[in-house]
Amino acid sequence: MINTFLLQVQMANEATDTLAADTPAEETLSFFSLALRGGIVMIPLVILSVVAVYIFIERYLAIAKASKEESNFMNNIRDFIHEGRIDSAKSLCRNNQSPLARMIAKGITRIGRPLGDINAAIENVGKLEVAKLEKNIAFLSTVAGAAPMIGFLGTVMGMVRAFYNMSMAGNNIDISLLAGGIYEAMITTITGLTVGIIGYICYNILVSRIEKVVFMLEARATEFMDLLHEPAS
Repeated sequence: MINTFLLQVQMANEATDTLAADTPAEETLSFFSLALRGGIVMIPLVILSVVAVYIFIERYLAIAKASKEESNFMNNIRDFIHEGRIDSAKSLCRNNQSPLARMIAKGITRIGRPLGDINAAIENVGKLEVAKLEKNIAFLSTVAGAAPMIGFLGTVMGMVRAFYNMSMAGNNIDISLLAGGIYEAMITTITGLTVGIIGYICYNILVSRIEKVVFMLEARATEFMDLLHEPAS
């Protein structure tokens, strides 16, 4: 009886092993496997995505630093100018490494000249500072437009490869011949659209933050010109 039981257990184990061997292993999709299946078009898409993320992080930190403003900066500038302590005002600007401080410092060096010249000097420095903040941001706009187009190029290449394989197969047409090309086409399309959307969002985030900095610089430039009109106490 015991031998019969052991024989049944052994047969059950063998059946389980056979079933496991016949069952195909489930393929797990990952980013790297998809990138390999996407073909050569995936290379420029990956490069664009990496560069776009780097530019976004670097510019975001730079803009955040430029947007910081000391609460008493303009008040101290006003006091120094009214007291005739121009050197102290210049020293304060040198110690505050920000676009606002550099813009106000240029205006302070022009004190004594016509107000139109002072205003023009401040505006020129402000434009230069904004141009520095906008460095490489245009690349994100390029990524937003180019990535989907590159993805569609991969789509066309994948479909061409699929139909070419079918034409070469003759009467021995296999569904895998068509599926491989379509698989490649869909991967490049999804990747291109994803990179383009990320680039578009990053570009608009940076542009909106730069606009806030520009508004702050314009407001402080106006405040500086107003204090030049104020009589000394």
